[in-house]
Amino acid sequence: MDECLTKLAERIKAANPGIAGECRIAFGELTVYAKPEKIVDVLAYLRNDPAAAFTSLLDVTAVDYPQREKRFDVVYHLLSMQTNQRIRVIAATDEDTPVPSVISLFPTANWFERETFDMYGVLFSDHPDLRRILTDYGFNGYPLRKDFPLTGYVEVRYDDDQKRVLYEPVKLVQEFRSFDFLSPWEGAEEYLLPGDEKAEKAK
Repeated sequence: MDECLTKLAERIKAANPGIAGECRIAFGELTVYAKPEKIVDVLAYLRNDPAAAFTSLLDVTAVDYPQREKRFDVVYHLLSMQTNQRIRVIAATDEDTPVPSVISLFPTANWFERETFDMYGVLFSDHPDLRRILTDYGFNGYPLRKDFPLTGYVEVRYDDDQKRVLYEPVKLVQEFRSFDFLSPWEGAEEYLLPGDEKAEKAK
């Protein structure tokens, strides 16, 4: 399998000089790093080349690295039904530089790109309807960024008693608790597990 992926990586780099960069093989899958402004060209090659035939776009998402200048890796997962292989294409970008939309190649990218925009704030140029898809209207921030606070933003809920939508500060439903991760057979050192008080009385 790795030999086939190595040949595919060499073929991709040879056909896309200066566009497709480093290629890595891990866990039986090939990862290709591409320039963000050329992502459409790379994915078009992967779809149209008979030796690749990656005709199915399974997902578009992102990974956040706040410490980097280009903090986002936009990740595309593709599947070749012909060769039964998967490939991952990664393009790095920042908060302000849009990545070209690939809807012209894969119509399924429409909602994938909207979700990536909604959760991470990644911009996609030439997208026909780039707006939030999971969060509420007027939502502030991007929930899957590493620096998104766990509390302090507004949540929206419908109140049955008042028969209207309420906007309230986000609250943690459960107070912080300390877990020792011990099984009941190992025993808890600092407190009694439910039911242990009966054993104490039996003595």
